[in-house]
Amino acid sequence: MSQEKVYENAGFGVRVLRGPKPALIVIDFSYGFTDTRYPTASDAGKQIDVTNRLIAAARAQLVPVIFTVIAFNDAEIGTLVWLRKATGMKALVEGSRLVEIDDRLDRLPGDAVIFKKGASAFFGTNLAAHLSGGGIDTAILTGATTSGCVRASAVDAVQSGFNVLVVADACADRAAPPHDAALYDIDQKYGDVITTADTLSYLDDL
Repeated sequence: MSQEKVYENAGFGVRVLRGPKPALIVIDFSYGFTDTRYPTASDAGKQIDVTNRLIAAARAQLVPVIFTVIAFNDAEIGTLVWLRKATGMKALVEGSRLVEIDDRLDRLPGDAVIFKKGASAFFGTNLAAHLSGGGIDTAILTGATTSGCVRASAVDAVQSGFNVLVVADACADRAAPPHDAALYDIDQKYGDVITTADTLSYLDDL
């Protein structure tokens, strides 16, 4: 039996509702993930360009644009278990350039910025409350890395009651295999993986 048939028989891959109140969530496009002088980063230039197209379309429809950043203080660096596994993340120190949002992004002073301590944009943050308070029903995700923070955020978004759309060509990772595997898994179980063109069409039709 093919992989596609196995997943179909298991009831995976059903398309999600695209609600009338989306938000665009740009995950961890900070220099620690976008500037390749840092070993934690990947080349995300193309994905940032795509994300800026989505930001412009979102603003035209008054769709909220939200940014997330991972940043740790000195005490957390010495105690958080995740940093014993992913030791490179210890460089993401509060106040350093690595935790600044890449200035190639079209960010406005009034845009919400969610600071987090783990992979998911939802875990230990007020993001779910922020979205719910604004009547948001659909989370559109872009950012880095696909297999880490984007995937974790997609899982927690659907578990928090939001429809999830992940824009494949607006997500960056350090290598193709984990990027592709994460997108496949998200598309089967947690949200729809879609293209920029599809996302722009959805936003334009709101």
